[in-house]
Amino acid sequence: MKRGLFIVFEGIDGSGTSTQATMLRDRFVQEEGSAVLTSEPSDGPVGTMIRQAMKGRIKFSSDSVAFDRQMAYLFAADRFDHLNNEVDGVLRFVSKGTHVICTRYFFSSYAYHCNDSESLSFVKGLNEDFPNPDLAVYLKNPVQRSMQRMANRSHKDAYENEQKLTLVANNYECIFAEYNGPVLILDAQEQPEVLHEKIYSHVRGLL
Repeated sequence: MKRGLFIVFEGIDGSGTSTQATMLRDRFVQEEGSAVLTSEPSDGPVGTMIRQAMKGRIKFSSDSVAFDRQMAYLFAADRFDHLNNEVDGVLRFVSKGTHVICTRYFFSSYAYHCNDSESLSFVKGLNEDFPNPDLAVYLKNPVQRSMQRMANRSHKDAYENEQKLTLVANNYECIFAEYNGPVLILDAQEQPEVLHEKIYSHVRGLL
């Protein structure tokens, strides 16, 4: 049986990763067969805790550096479960020939949970054993445009503010400048349909 692809979408909040991931999943289902859409934090037990913490329903440290470290631990635990659990784990799906499209992966931990070289080293240590995806799609979006897109959201999580997203955007630039795995970097300001066709054309070359 041919192995499925594991494709992840990355970008700051408001960059359109969910839209493009959904479009790719639907295209896969239509033209290639089996595909599933997932995300991190996952819908698993640890992922659910993370979502509650991001909303402020579960209280962690009020210190931003300590909060990032707590999140880094939780995301790594959720990521391990997301990849390896026997019910709906990513590796289970791809081994059976199902393509997995995921919004956010370990790149997000490097981008969102790191403030300096010390925290980057710490986060990389937590994530060093996780496999690279078959493709990372980075949607590069200006911070101001993301803030405009998110302006009408009824609730913003702990990271959806201009100061944090500016740091995250800079981290993403460093991450993908150094990353030596398969990556596709696109301008998130292009029309969704145009972006989708570029992404699908690239992915077709991996099949």
